[in-house]
Formats: sequence, C-alpha cells, structure tokens
Amino acid sequence: MKVFSATDIGQKRTMNQDFVFASASPVGNLPNLFVVADGMGGHNAGDFASRYGVSVLVESVKRDTNFNPVRIIRHGIEAANSQIFEQAKRDISMEGMGTTMVVATVVGNYAYVANVGDSRLYLAADGTFDQVTQDHSLIAEMVRLGELTPEQARNHPDKNIITRAVGTQDTVKIDFFDIQLEEGNQLVMCSDGLSNMVTDEEIFELICREDGEDKAKRLIDKANANGGRDNIAVIVVEPFTNEVKEC
Repeated sequence: MKVFSATDIGQKRTMNQDFVFASASPVGNLPNLFVVADGMGGHNAGDFASRYGVSVLVESVKRDTNFNPVRIIRHGIEAANSQIFEQAKRDISMEGMGTTMVVATVVGNYAYVANVGDSRLYLAADGTFDQVTQDHSLIAEMVRLGELTPEQARNHPDKNIITRAVGTQDTVKIDFFDIQLEEGNQLVMCSDGLSNMVTDEEIFELICREDGEDKAKRLIDKANANGGRDNIAVIVVEPFTNEVKEC
C-alpha cells in the first residue's frame, strides 16, 4: 500500500480548517485508516471542529472492540458528533461549529467508506474515475432533482451550503459504501477545496502520471494554480503497490 496525504491553507484563506489523518498501519482493529475533515464555524471553531472531530474518531477506533469495519467507523463518527456538539454547547464562541468527514479503511480487497457533508472519495479503476460518495449539499441535491446541471452547479454561488455535518446536531446521519478493489485501483479523498478547483478529469490525469512525485502535493499545487479559493485536503491511496495499470 502507498499513501500520499497533505493539506494546505490555499491562496485566499487566513486559517486552515481542513485536517487529514492517514495511517497505512493498524489503528485499533482496523488495518488502516484514512480521514479527511473540513471544518466550519467562525473564528477558530472550524479549525477546532475538524481537528477535534478526527482526534475523537481515531481514539474511538483505537478503543472499539468490534471487528466489523462499518460498525467501528460508525461508532467513531457518532462519538465525534457527540463531542463536537457538546463542546459547542459549553462555549458560545463555538456555537454552530461542525465538520465534514469522509472516512475509509481498506480490508483485504474491499474499501469501506463513510461520509457526512461534501468531502469526497473517488475511485480510479479500469481507466475510469468515479465519485463514490454523494455530496450532502444544497446544490448537489438540486442536481439530483434535475433542477441544475452539473456544469451549472460547479460555479454556483451557494455551492458551499451543506445539508449535513458532524457536530451540528445531537445525532448524525452517515452514508456508507463498500467497494471491491482490484490491482491498480486508486482512492482519492479530498475536501471541496480540491474538487471545486480541479476537475475530475484533471485529478485523474494528475494521479496517473508516473514521475514519482508526491501525488497529494501535485493535486494541491494544481488547486492553488487554479486560484486556491479554499483550504485543500487530499489523501491518495494505492491499496496494491504494483504498477497502476488503468492509467
């Protein structure tokens, strides 16, 4: 397994509210663990929400006695939701804070994925590049209802309005996905600071270059070159380390 991960403040922001956790070695009963979180909230609340939420999730995973990866991830996200929500109630300056989360683990030939919000996981497989997760956002819902085209959605002024987040309510609704993996597949996890600035086609092209450069850095550099309007967080996972065959 090869893993590339990075986060960057971008070109326009004064604080980085994105956070990544990437471990190719075991975390609790999971053989590996990958998390991208994009915080929201005034002052430093968004920065706190993403970092604290991931910290709570990781500690929950370490303590969890389950062996079912979906249950372990669910427990971790629910714990993060509860702790962020309670912290916001105790500190008025953090009221309303929350964070997106996309979480993944690779177990054998399967990836188990969870998401809340509009941070994404993509699968590169057999020459294709597909978004596995669904954005929990106002604009994504309008696209699903046929009220907007994907092209109209890409630069819509309300694109940043999300409909689900970790920590904003006392309970959280989580989407889960499982993916069967094959030799040469790659997983890309990112915040909207990447997906809003770099097209899916460009992401796929960049991760398929075989020049040995760090793939996460390459993607961040592209997002910044395109304007870097937001913080950027990226994890690229090559579950099987043989040569990528579909690029």
